[in-house]
Amino acid sequence: MSQRTAAGRRVVTTRKSTATAYCGGDPGPPGAESGAPLVDQRAGFEGGRLLVVAFEGWNDAGEAATGAAKLLAERLGLVEIAAVDPELYFDYQFTRPTVAVGDDGTRRLEWPGAAILGPGGRPAPADEDRVTGPGAAALHVLLGAEPARSWKGFAAELVDAALAADIEGIVLLGAMLADAPHTRPLAVFASSENREVRDELGVDRSSYEGPVGILSVIADQAERVGIPTVSLWASVPHYVHNAPSPKAVLALLAKLEELTGLSIPRGSLETEAKAWEAGVDALAADDEDMAGYIAQLEQARDAVDAPEASGEAIAREFERYLRRRGDGPEGGRADGREGPRDEPWRPRDGS
Repeated sequence: MSQRTAAGRRVVTTRKSTATAYCGGDPGPPGAESGAPLVDQRAGFEGGRLLVVAFEGWNDAGEAATGAAKLLAERLGLVEIAAVDPELYFDYQFTRPTVAVGDDGTRRLEWPGAAILGPGGRPAPADEDRVTGPGAAALHVLLGAEPARSWKGFAAELVDAALAADIEGIVLLGAMLADAPHTRPLAVFASSENREVRDELGVDRSSYEGPVGILSVIADQAERVGIPTVSLWASVPHYVHNAPSPKAVLALLAKLEELTGLSIPRGSLETEAKAWEAGVDALAADDEDMAGYIAQLEQARDAVDAPEASGEAIAREFERYLRRRGDGPEGGRADGREGPRDEPWRPRDGS
């Protein structure tokens, strides 16, 4: 049970660990080489009470992360158990509300926000569509849009809700635009700031330094109060970034299964992924420059122990993407320098 908030005022007790967190101050995350006391944590990602997190926007290339999280929520029949007040965290000129028409023909506004979904009273899906495996019955999902302000308060509120739900581990899903050929298996980079998680799951610690999204803030808050975290980032071909990528969704789900022992039905995803790949093939067939560029990416990928890239190579790709992405709009950089081009295979003007 939770006896402490993410603000750092009480003691957190979960089924697998008792974590004495910090009262005030700004301690480093578990595993940091500092003189501060560290939260005592035990990783329990197979059979534990897990929360899978995904956010729209900066962290969600090809809608892969939210696509995977939504599929989980649907397959599990989850219902909303906690939500933030969007008035506190969102700028509606940046993330606008949308209007939708319900089954009864009524038009309604849908506001940006973030909510934790958990087991509830909804009918269970059919057996062939049901998520199974250790911890499936207790799996929770956090879905939302990246907030515009008050990130610390936003993260603290959601971590407090996770503590109240007795969450024992958090899996953060992200997707990045990368120099990845669509014709090859899409790589997923797994990392954790928690030493015990790295030892248990055999994942790396990211060496990236630079701008981050809301996933990193939530991970930091969670680790501070005793909830171990692991991050999974899928590589999405940047030359088809405007369309959802079901192939990247499949890659994230496969990695999630590998780390948790869950079995997640894919439904029509595999068919959609094949159609997506065929569609990109058709585009490249009509564009000699694009086809040549993809061939170069294939050669580079095959040179790194094809068909699977090494963890070190994927980590380098992840860090290169984040540095290139910056925190400016439309892939630009915070300092105003040019960001990645939509069509890098095209010659530059004057070249």
